[in-house]
Amino acid sequence: MTRRLLIAGCGDLGIRLATRLHDGSTWQITGLRRDISALPPFITPLSADLSRPETLAQLDVEWDAVVYQATPGRRDETAYRRTYVEGLSNLLDRVRPRRLIFVSSTAVYGQDGGEWVDEESNTEPSRFNGRLVLEGERVALAAAAESLVVRFSGIYGPGRERLIDSVRSGRARCRPEPPQWTNRIHVEDCAAVLEHLLELEEPEPLYCASDCRPAARCEVFDWLAECLGVEMPERLDADETAGQGKRIDNRRLLASGFEFQFPDYRHGYGAILS
Repeated sequence: MTRRLLIAGCGDLGIRLATRLHDGSTWQITGLRRDISALPPFITPLSADLSRPETLAQLDVEWDAVVYQATPGRRDETAYRRTYVEGLSNLLDRVRPRRLIFVSSTAVYGQDGGEWVDEESNTEPSRFNGRLVLEGERVALAAAAESLVVRFSGIYGPGRERLIDSVRSGRARCRPEPPQWTNRIHVEDCAAVLEHLLELEEPEPLYCASDCRPAARCEVFDWLAECLGVEMPERLDADETAGQGKRIDNRRLLASGFEFQFPDYRHGYGAILS
């Protein structure tokens, strides 16, 4: 039986998800975005603007699943509210999905002392981006019979090579002590997580999606520098008052049966560099 999927805000991640579902899948996929010219032919294009409810009138009401993965065009409070709260609310005023997956971020956590955090940890973000993404989570979780939130950590991969570029150019700097913890997930694993959650029976309402090895920033920079054959990044002086970040625990996702293609930064960045 064919099932109908709407990917709202169908950018790079949405296209990767659709590509995974395309061959031998029972999903009929519609991609919603303002500019539909970049969508491959196996995605049914739908040109609309989530911030303008009148453009959503052409949408069908009933969907087997909706993946909401819209991203703000600017990094300011207005853009984040328009994307994660108002855009989502506008869409849900029009459509009724059986399963809704809201793509969120580990920015909703405010912990900054190297703590481990998981789905049960407090969410008290200190910055506007985390607060507004968290508000969007609340809208999503109240919206559908099966509402899921997936909190991705820092996404990297082909076309998302900022860290590599900073090490190669000599701009990378890090503080060895106390360590600055970093968390990441390869973009192909992001798409695989969304595919997994679309098909998962009786999912939990919330998952943290980050690879299996949080790592200190200096460790990652030094490994990249060695691979690239460039000088080791500049060290910053120790500062006991500066933040250490957090470490993301992915055990709930692993317990659901998900397997990472790139379980740590060496696998992921190694594939890019090769």
